[in-house]
Amino acid sequence: MTTAGSSPAGSIAGGRSATDAPAVGLSAAGLGAVGSGAVGSGAAGLARSAARGEDLSVPARRVGSHPIGAGHDHGRGERGGVVPGEVEHRPAERSPAERHPAERGRAGSVRWRTTIGAVVVVGLALLIGGVALVAVMRSTLLEQVADAAQARAESVDAGQPRPRPSADDDGFVQVVDADGTVVAATANVAGAAAVDVRPGGTARVDVAGEDMLVVAVRAGDRTVVAGQSADVAEATAVVTRLLGIGLPVLLAVVAVTTWWTAGRALAPVEAVRAEVDAISAAELHRRVPAGRGDDEIARLARTMNRMLDRLEEAQTRQREFVSDASHELRSPVASIRQHAEVALAHPDRTTVPDLAGTVLAEDMRVQRLVEDLLVLARADERRLRLAAHPVDLDDLVLEEASRLRAAGGVEVDTTGVAATRVTGDAAALRRVLRNLGDNAARHAAGVVTLSVAERDGVAVLAVEDDGPGIAPADRERVLRRFVRLDEARDRDAGGAGLGLAIVDELVRAHGGDVSVEAAAGGGARIVVRLPGRSPDG
Repeated sequence: MTTAGSSPAGSIAGGRSATDAPAVGLSAAGLGAVGSGAVGSGAAGLARSAARGEDLSVPARRVGSHPIGAGHDHGRGERGGVVPGEVEHRPAERSPAERHPAERGRAGSVRWRTTIGAVVVVGLALLIGGVALVAVMRSTLLEQVADAAQARAESVDAGQPRPRPSADDDGFVQVVDADGTVVAATANVAGAAAVDVRPGGTARVDVAGEDMLVVAVRAGDRTVVAGQSADVAEATAVVTRLLGIGLPVLLAVVAVTTWWTAGRALAPVEAVRAEVDAISAAELHRRVPAGRGDDEIARLARTMNRMLDRLEEAQTRQREFVSDASHELRSPVASIRQHAEVALAHPDRTTVPDLAGTVLAEDMRVQRLVEDLLVLARADERRLRLAAHPVDLDDLVLEEASRLRAAGGVEVDTTGVAATRVTGDAAALRRVLRNLGDNAARHAAGVVTLSVAERDGVAVLAVEDDGPGIAPADRERVLRRFVRLDEARDRDAGGAGLGLAIVDELVRAHGGDVSVEAAAGGGARIVVRLPGRSPDG
């Protein structure tokens, strides 16, 4: 059993196909032009030209990768490949640098930005930290100076009539009585006026050109004033110089480390970019290096490889589609040319009516094929616009049964038809039934069984025959385009191999599915499941 060539019904308008197949090379608009132009020429024009003795030879033309009208050999080449004897020409590939010259100057920009950003951030942090360190150090040193002056002041015995304070070169001591007179002082401030500072307080004074931190301590009726050198600039300068040397070195280490780390992290990205840039339409078999890890870059590479798998599959399907369509269109055109050439070479061996009948039959064959291709192209382009109206599916099944009985040749059993209503496009569902009916009638030994019923809210339509059946390995394959099984390779008997493919596309556009099973009598049983009509529909 094989797919049935579909009927010459009008093109189907309506909603969107549920299929996710990529768009193929023959667009709906292009096929529509073929249907209205090349097919519409009809037999009459050729017959009139033959009667006038005009040259009806058709020059060889190309559709896809196969010539139309070039001789009478109808043999098929390998699916999707080039016909033997033909040479496939592809433009020379350009290098990535030639295709994208601007990218050479931008290489590593993320690496540069990452390095510069890390250096700036770390540099600012170190600068703020260094300034804070020097400030805290200065404050700590000054606190230590105040503590030393406090300890020196407390160590003086101011109660003696003539105290003898002592101090080194970094400090001084004054003993001041209640009226502000200096009673005793160290040698470095002898004869100097009393330092004006209240007991318990501190002050900064200049003593002999040196900055001093002064502390006053109450001792009976006298006040002891002690001073300590507050020159901490030397200590802070040493730290500042060390920071000035160490911070740039640390920043250099950060820059080198960031540059190296970013380079290592971005190396797989650059490898992926270079590989993707080198992949052309002729090299979709290539894949990007994915690595063995599970980080973001590895997942990105695997995602891109899955995308390349889909693109390669889409390209393969497109080539197969164009190749098969070319072969199917080539046969009737070559037949028309052959009969026209015979009529021109031997006018006494044929008549105008005979030639017109042949041309008309082949023209109808091309028209059916173009209409089928138009439906498939619209499905691939998501342009199937299907109506959504209540449809009595059992009425359509009985209508198809009447057509098969009128055609004769098989007995049609409709005892399994029950009232079933769905929401969909009546013209599309009628075409589904016609394709299934023609397919079953072509391969039945004598009986075709049609049944439909609603089960659990799903409309189940079954068409089966008592023919040879379909092998389990071929049950999914027969739903593909241009597939004819061995016993149906003859185009006149088996059609173009698009009938069941169209059934599958139209059923999926209705939200249903198609499956191929074995019939109880050994033949083939094709089951269509459609969503039942909603309660509020």
